[in-house]
Amino acid sequence: MSTPKAPTLAVLPLTKGEMPATGLQILQPSGWPAPKGYANGMAADGRLVVTGGVIGWDHQGHLAAGFVAQVRQTLSNISAILAEGGARPEHLVRLTWYVVDMEEYLANLKTLGRIYRELFGAHYPAMALVQVVRLVEKAARVEIEATAVVPR
Repeated sequence: MSTPKAPTLAVLPLTKGEMPATGLQILQPSGWPAPKGYANGMAADGRLVVTGGVIGWDHQGHLAAGFVAQVRQTLSNISAILAEGGARPEHLVRLTWYVVDMEEYLANLKTLGRIYRELFGAHYPAMALVQVVRLVEKAARVEIEATAVVPR
């Protein structure tokens, strides 16, 4: 019985064995198509900063109106939480998005990409996107969990 050969792993954009000043490595198996707007995997060395599920309400507890506005506020809230922990968006290694309507997400991809780059730049961590029946806050359309690693 032969054992299937796993794909080899490429680490981008570093040279072999090197960890950048950010402490992050993008993991991209060789031969795989390049992902758009996310990374397949990340490796990091440093202090962990995590958020709970963050939604799009402001500091007074008012939820933004509509999906796109909630995403903008949610990402802004994540940025504020990261800053409180001494992290920045470029330290993100993972985002998990929970949406109540996948079609609503897909219909707004270009706008969401623009908002994401405006708030987080062109840094794309590993991401997952999950459709859920509902969120704890009934009017919430999106909830995002974030994990960041601040380099030592």
